[in-house]
Amino acid sequence: MEKKATFTLLYILLIPALFLLLSMNQGWPEGWIFSLWLLFLCYCVILYLYRKDPAFLAERFWHLGDDRRERLDRYVFYSLLIGFIVWIVIMPLDVKWFSWSLSFPLFLKALGGAGLVASFFLFLRSYTDNTFRSPHMQDKKDGDRRIGIKGVYGFVRHPMYLGAVLMFFSAPLFLSSVGGIITGCALMILVMARILGEEAILVRDVEGYREYMQNVRYRLIPYLW
Repeated sequence: MEKKATFTLLYILLIPALFLLLSMNQGWPEGWIFSLWLLFLCYCVILYLYRKDPAFLAERFWHLGDDRRERLDRYVFYSLLIGFIVWIVIMPLDVKWFSWSLSFPLFLKALGGAGLVASFFLFLRSYTDNTFRSPHMQDKKDGDRRIGIKGVYGFVRHPMYLGAVLMFFSAPLFLSSVGGIITGCALMILVMARILGEEAILVRDVEGYREYMQNVRYRLIPYLW
């Protein structure tokens, strides 16, 4: 497990490295801040799970090839994965390589920075507040599913996805990337499609999930959806 953890931590470095490499601008402070934010978020989640819930880490993060997902969800999952890579690539190209987008006003950048803080909080708390979570849908009949309503799971039913959506829009605001916002819109639609697919299976296969849906009304965005 230690070798896998080390490999995963090193592998994660490739994402911010690619982001900064594509910017071709080592003096881009917003780019460095976002890259370090992303790196810190990933490391915090993985190290927390490594110490507190290694079984979950081994089952979910290190066995993505053990594909027990429903066929439709596989398409959505890999579309999200490809879309995330496109999102990472398009922002530095947009802002620094081709200069498609003009610099945003300071208040929009500040709004994006605040959104990244909120996204970090939701991502981390979605793991610390509940063990009923997964980066991909599994067969829910495996007998180890727990439904929690504490913390952020009492706020919306999918706080990790809310953190992702906040990231998809907050980072482009902070970086001044219209291309990132457009790609973020497409990613949000995929996230919403994934939530609908997941919940259909959870209602079918997980005892008590329908009651949880009644207790926590909103899937992703409070008072909207």
